[in-house]
Amino acid sequence: LIDGQDIARVDQGSLRQGIAVVPQDPALFHRTIAENIGYARPEATREEIELAARRARAHDFIARLPKGYETLVGERGVKLSGGERQRVAIARAFLADAPILVLDEATSSLDVETERQVQAAMEELMVGRTTIVIAHRLSTIRSADRILVFDDGRIVEEGRHAELVGRGGAYARLHAVTQGAAE
Repeated sequence: LIDGQDIARVDQGSLRQGIAVVPQDPALFHRTIAENIGYARPEATREEIELAARRARAHDFIARLPKGYETLVGERGVKLSGGERQRVAIARAFLADAPILVLDEATSSLDVETERQVQAAMEELMVGRTTIVIAHRLSTIRSADRILVFDDGRIVEEGRHAELVGRGGAYARLHAVTQGAAE
């Protein structure tokens, strides 16, 4: 069930249209940045595309590019860094405005400061949406309503951040390791 609906009974096409995905390694096309963001909603105006980029904290780096939003990104986005590609994908998700959001290691290529900025943007994006977050960085999921901890493909724990830390299980051990690494 997603949002109280049995997805087995939903048309696959409409289900796909209702999902925005931000993958770890976003697929960008050999097109302009504006076209890559606009892919989420082809009828979007330039203003809507730029607003999505601002919300994804991508506008500043785009503005510094030689042709701004008209810069060609190269095949698979090779002219951009991993973090820049992820911010373009996040902007695409903002523009899609889909009710279901899947974030698959969406901040993995970002430095700590950019991750903080993008995390704030993603928290804004997640409001009012069903969101599935796949993450190894616990900072990405701390505020989640429900965290599932997997080990060898099986759910071994479930709960909120504070509950899971308090239980002393796999999540708490991972939390302790990441806290130690942050110090």
